[in-house]
Amino acid sequence: MDHTKTILVINGPNLNLLGMREPNTYGTKSLDEILEAMRAAADRHGVLLNFFQSNSEGAIIDFLHERTGADGIIINPAAYTHTSIAIRDAIAALGAPAVEVHLSNVHAREEFRRHSLIAPVCIGQIAGFGPHSYILALDAIVAHIARSRAE
Repeated sequence: MDHTKTILVINGPNLNLLGMREPNTYGTKSLDEILEAMRAAADRHGVLLNFFQSNSEGAIIDFLHERTGADGIIINPAAYTHTSIAIRDAIAALGAPAVEVHLSNVHAREEFRRHSLIAPVCIGQIAGFGPHSYILALDAIVAHIARSRAE
């Protein structure tokens, strides 16, 4: 299959612990299980996914800097959502459309989780649908890219 579009899928700190970490909040699926479901959805869309997870803010920024040809970004910045101007600036510098994704409904949780430094440089935010949030984000970014190319 000819993969003409590349979507970065970036996961921030502690997401490597999914399935074990606070299952009542984040569910029981591991990050690998979520990514496997995304691979199947990506095949249906005809896109290539480039996965990355790090607990380090600098590593996430470096990953973004090294992938300037990406067609889109799906990012779950986790705790960096609320603290990282540097990740925000790296996404803005890349110039690719981005969707911020969260497993839990951050707007129904603690007050500090309701403010995202990342959202202003994204075309949208999907939160609260558990692992399906990632599939919704993929559907949204692929549709956005297709609309942009048609214009």
